[in-house]
Amino acid sequence: MQSNKNILIIEDDLRIAQNISKGLQEKGYTTEVAYDGKIGLKLALGNDFDLILLDLNLPGLNGYEVCEEVRKKKSSTPIIMLTALGETEDKIEGFEKGADDYLVKPFDFRELLARINVFIKRNGNIAPENRNTLKVANLELDPDSKIVTRNGQNIELTPKEFLLLEFLLKNKGKIIIKTRGTSI
Repeated sequence: MQSNKNILIIEDDLRIAQNISKGLQEKGYTTEVAYDGKIGLKLALGNDFDLILLDLNLPGLNGYEVCEEVRKKKSSTPIIMLTALGETEDKIEGFEKGADDYLVKPFDFRELLARINVFIKRNGNIAPENRNTLKVANLELDPDSKIVTRNGQNIELTPKEFLLLEFLLKNKGKIIIKTRGTSI
């Protein structure tokens, strides 16, 4: 089950929006719903979402316009377009405007959930600022993924080295004394 992952649903069909929101909440996601493009864009730009589900046919601003504006300011937030427009040209335009994925309605919720999970997992590896990352200068350690980087370059560590570095980073600024019997 996911936790603390926030998804914005921009969908003007009340029934669809509520069903998606309810299903995602049952899987542990936090959701917020916007029923038109202008409100959706304002929410997308004003908040940190882990993923955006975006309909194309929206009042105010259409999904292509919302996607394009979000991409200008938030290049790494995954966007999945959900729409009844299933022609190849529609899909190509969606991808050209910045969508990461495109799912044609009607769709199976399990497929949507699988696609969401892929993006959440992938985006989690490139957005350490939203997690429990430990940082000192240009060194970053992610206890969840067990990844250590310096200047964006991965550093391979043994499990013992990782635990030691994690311990030191958690205790930075403190004097650490090894006592007999203490093990890391």
